[in-house]
Amino acid sequence: MAVKRLQNKVAEGRYVLPVVAAYALGIWYLGGLVEQKLYVQLAFLVVSTYLMVELNNSNALIRIYSRMVSCSFLILNCITSFLFPSLRIALLSLCFITFYTVIFHTYQDKQSPGLTFYAFLCIGLASLAFVQVLFFVPFLWLVMAFYLMAFSHRMFWASIIGITLPYWFLFPLSLFKGNLNMLASHFLQIAQFEPLFQYQQLNGNHVISLLFIITLYVIGSIHYLRNSYLDKIRTRMLHFTFMIMGALTLLFIILQPQHMEPLLCILTINTSPLIAHFLALTHTRATNIMFCVLTISALILTIVNLWIPLSIS
Repeated sequence: MAVKRLQNKVAEGRYVLPVVAAYALGIWYLGGLVEQKLYVQLAFLVVSTYLMVELNNSNALIRIYSRMVSCSFLILNCITSFLFPSLRIALLSLCFITFYTVIFHTYQDKQSPGLTFYAFLCIGLASLAFVQVLFFVPFLWLVMAFYLMAFSHRMFWASIIGITLPYWFLFPLSLFKGNLNMLASHFLQIAQFEPLFQYQQLNGNHVISLLFIITLYVIGSIHYLRNSYLDKIRTRMLHFTFMIMGALTLLFIILQPQHMEPLLCILTINTSPLIAHFLALTHTRATNIMFCVLTISALILTIVNLWIPLSIS
């Protein structure tokens, strides 16, 4: 019988999510919840966290009782406190999590155009906040085809209608206001893939947060690749989806670091289930030490990003 260490007691605790939620609320207060009136952004986070709980529950991402998926998401959200004021990133996060929550229900079902429509409607809404999210669409189709095994011509057209639906309403509105240039400039952003490698636009807080989340992504991915055989096939496919999307997001960040903040949000969403699986299902002394080190590091990074602006000279 595996020894239950501090790591496992925390991962399996029934009161961990309320404690982490209270901690997150405190960090948001310190991050300007009242002063900057970030109530809408916080409401989006609350709904996103609930959807992360639902994502875990409905898909059995972790084969034991654990709230580590949503807790990991909240902790990583607290680390990136410089994203708190951004309403567009809050919307992007909510839409991307909702996309996963809906699209995973199409697993091995090629006759679910309704679910596909609603899932890709979320991508369409996300593109209003960050149009470059449309770069992920071809890869999402590949994920549906090879990992969810739920792609067909009906699903394809349902996804197209879902993505474009927000613009069916936005175009007449822009036409009525005589401001078509705004809509045109919005779409032109996706064609402006250059300049590449603009790392001078990043600050130290961006870099240390990115490096920490990359570390978690790598740890979680390696762990899952080594232990995926213990999960059901469906669970494996979903975790492989997180790994693929996380890798694509990292590549996007490397090529266009000027979009670091929205991409960091997407990377956080894909990393949370992977590191949660590692924390909940490992039992060795080494992983327990790693859990303590990662927890302390997360606290230190949160403090640094709240109160210590870092620059890259």
